[in-house]
Amino acid sequence: MPFEILKKHKTFDGETLFCEHQSASTKTKMKFSVYLPKPVEEIDSAIIWLSGLTCNEENFITKAGAQRNLAGTNTMIICPDTSPRGLEIPGAEDDYDFGTGAGFYVNATTESYRENYQMYDYIVKDIVGLLKSDFKVQKLAISGHSMGGHGALVIGLREPQLFTSVSAFSPIVNPVESPWGHKAFTGYLGDNREEWKKYDACELIKAGHSHPQFLLVDQGLGDEFLAKQLLSKNLENACENREQKVQLNFHEDYDHSYYFISTFIGKHIEFHVGHF
Repeated sequence: MPFEILKKHKTFDGETLFCEHQSASTKTKMKFSVYLPKPVEEIDSAIIWLSGLTCNEENFITKAGAQRNLAGTNTMIICPDTSPRGLEIPGAEDDYDFGTGAGFYVNATTESYRENYQMYDYIVKDIVGLLKSDFKVQKLAISGHSMGGHGALVIGLREPQLFTSVSAFSPIVNPVESPWGHKAFTGYLGDNREEWKKYDACELIKAGHSHPQFLLVDQGLGDEFLAKQLLSKNLENACENREQKVQLNFHEDYDHSYYFISTFIGKHIEFHVGHF
């Protein structure tokens, strides 16, 4: 799956790249960023990072400080964009939490979105395929933040054979019970709530999906979205009831921002590298 390097920067003796490729799943051009701590022929593993609402392929790679933690390892990180762009779908640019920049990592089925908003397949097929074919990587992990934390948990639980480890920062763990989830799932999937459950970490765990490793989740207690949107305790309860191992760490005063992510990203990278 060929891709074009748009720009690159020397970083901690490795390279940060910003790239573009044609996606078979979204039928559009999509952008992503990567950090390669070593020459590509020495890379043997990769972390897929899924970003949150309003983000694109640049936010994590420029704000989280992950390069410092990955430097010297054989593990790269790849950060895909959060939705197709430039499609001029009516309503897709109206709100920050739906449409452009808010793909929610689902395969849309509603009329306006099913042609291009195939973000689940984009990650599982296109990004995984690109890592294996172009970067020759076979060992994979997945992580993300907020909407991307939701995506990481859902994809990791549904595709445990693909990912050695799964982690998330401030994830939307139970979107079928969250206003963000109601809005996005209605717009992308319609009114059938049984379809919604396929993209809800808590519902997947209740239905018997699991991952052999424990799920690593970090959540700030100063997060303004915790009580209404993120619903972290629901994940804790679902895991306990189905014996899915989870390490859910709550942190006093930390919010929903990249200041929180940058504080604890090193622990997540250590977790993933340790499972490769």
